[in-house]
Parts: sequence; structure tokens; C-alpha cells
Amino acid sequence: MIKLCIPEIGLDEINAIKEVLESGMLVQGEKVFEFEKKIEKYLNVKNAIAVSSGTAALHLSLMALGVKSEDEVIVPDFTFPATANVVESVGANCKFVDINLESFCIDVDKIEEKITNKTKVIMPVQEFGQSSDMDKIVELAKKYNLKIIEDAACALGTEYKGKKVGTIGDLGCFSLHPRKAITTGEGGIIVTNDDKLAEKVRILRNHGISYENGKAEFVSAGLNYRMTDIQGAMALIQIGKLEKINEKRKELAEYYNEVLKKIKSIKIPKEECYGKHVWQTYHILVQSDIDRNKLINDLRENGIEANFGAYAVHNQHYYKNKYQIDGLENSVYAYEKGIALPLYAKLDKSEIKYIGDTLEKLL
Repeated sequence: MIKLCIPEIGLDEINAIKEVLESGMLVQGEKVFEFEKKIEKYLNVKNAIAVSSGTAALHLSLMALGVKSEDEVIVPDFTFPATANVVESVGANCKFVDINLESFCIDVDKIEEKITNKTKVIMPVQEFGQSSDMDKIVELAKKYNLKIIEDAACALGTEYKGKKVGTIGDLGCFSLHPRKAITTGEGGIIVTNDDKLAEKVRILRNHGISYENGKAEFVSAGLNYRMTDIQGAMALIQIGKLEKINEKRKELAEYYNEVLKKIKSIKIPKEECYGKHVWQTYHILVQSDIDRNKLINDLRENGIEANFGAYAVHNQHYYKNKYQIDGLENSVYAYEKGIALPLYAKLDKSEIKYIGDTLEKLL
């Protein structure tokens, strides 16, 4: 079976974890702190806060901004439901916006019509490792006095007009799940250039504790969203591999495009002209008359692990019952006709050729 994704984990990570285990210091400590400093340098950002997951990063970001019951948050409809779940978790409401089928990111021309006097945040998702068109989002945020949380879970290393995503909005959130370019099993990162927001996040991450004159005071109703030093040690090794992994993924994505462009019933993905795509996922679309689910099963029967890429969130049970939204056609199409194909740094081009030949045969 050609797997959908295989993390880049070797003896260096194993030895780093062993060192932490032998030290006895397993919770958040020096390894996490050192990793945060490396992320700050890599992204050229003032503050990086490591947390237990990408979802925790989004949740803490909303909490730090004071988003609360009856507030509204703009989110793209085509994403993993965690983007919307965290909005619901703080008692706020989602305002779903359709996507652009070229980038799979939020359609910036459809955001303004969803803004009301209850809107507090725009949360663009840098889907599959490609950036949203951030200039328009920043412009709207300034016009309506809104905050921006970048859901850059898939996009560590992605650039928009030469600037790393996650650093363009007020807060940026990344994931270190095994499907991402680098991983700590679970894990996340929050970045911001706002020192006050960073301090709020750090307090909320650690049970709401602030240290005053060396004494712990519980100043907020916080959570335990800390990263362990086991994860921190692994992250320090992984971050050193990131650029090579991203470069290899780009090379393989370009080869995929060469192999698949001759298949008329497939729409291949592209890199938008304004930024650098890191290809966390290679996501194709098939024609409307093709049974996507059957095609995924047929690929698996031929030794190729494939899956759909993301969800049309408004059509998922909870959100359908709560919001009863119609439309959002691009999101629905991307969900119902999209396929994520295997992509990871150690994938061989001969395997991509086999995947292409198999798709051509099946279609």
C-alpha cells in the first residue's frame, strides 16, 4: 500500500526523546522553550508559544482575543471542522464563507457580505499548505476593526508575497499532527507579534497562572494546553528537516502535475502567483459525473491510500442542524469531488507514475 502520508521520523528523534525520558523532566521545560525560540527565528516573529495541538492553538487564540457568546467569527466552509469547533467552544457563532476552487482557500470577495456588527474575527485557513489572498483580508479587518487569526495548521513555511503565513494576522496557528510536514505526534504553535496577546496565551495555556513576586496566582480560567518536553525534543529535530521536506514535497507535486495533466477528468491543483505553496496535501478534483467515493475505494484496491481532503462544514450534522445553510457550492464540490493523493518526502516518483497510470485506467 502506498500510504497517504508517512512522517519523517528517524533515530535522531528517538534518541532525543530517550534523553528527555532519562532526565525525568517530562512536562513543558527547556526543550519546549528552545523549540519556541527556533520557530520565532524561522518565522521572524516576536512570540511563539508551543501547545498541545493545532486545535488548542486556535482555541487559545480566540480566548486571548476575548471572543465570547453571541460574537461571530468568519470561517471558510471548506476545512477540517476543528476550525469551526473552536468557535462553538467559546460560545460564538460561525459565519461560513465559500471558497475559491483555484486555491481551496476562502473566497475573499465573499467575506464582506457576511460581516455584521457582531463579527469579531476573520479566520482564514491556509488550506493544504497554500495561502489565502491575505491583502484583501487585512484590508477588511482594518475597515471593520476586526482581528485576524490565521489557521495555518497545514502551512508551516508557506509564504504570501514573501512573508511567512501565520505572521500576517494578529495570531497564527500551526499544527504538528503526523499529516503535517513536521510532527510531534500531536502538537501546535501559536505565533504573534503582539506581546500582550502572547502573555495572555501563555497564561491561558497553563491553567490561567501568572507569577507575581515568584508566587503563582490564578488570574484567568485557563486550560492545560502545554506541550510536553518529550514533544519539544522531537520538535527540535523535526524543525531542522522542515525546509528540505517542503522542497521535496514541491518537487513531487510538480511531478504529479506532469503525470496527471493528460487526464481530462481531473483538475490538478496549482500554486497561486502571490505565494509559496508547501503542499501539505496534493488535492485533485474530479468531474461531477464521477463517483468520487468509488474511485477512492478502487484506488485502495490497487494499493493506493487516498481520501477526501477536507469537509464542507456547514453540511456536517451539528452545523447543519444549527445553521441550516444552503449554497456554498464550491465548498460542497471540493468536499464531494476532491481526493487527497499520497504525498510525503520519501514518496518515489515511480510510485507517483503508478498512481497516475492507475487513475487513467480507472477513469
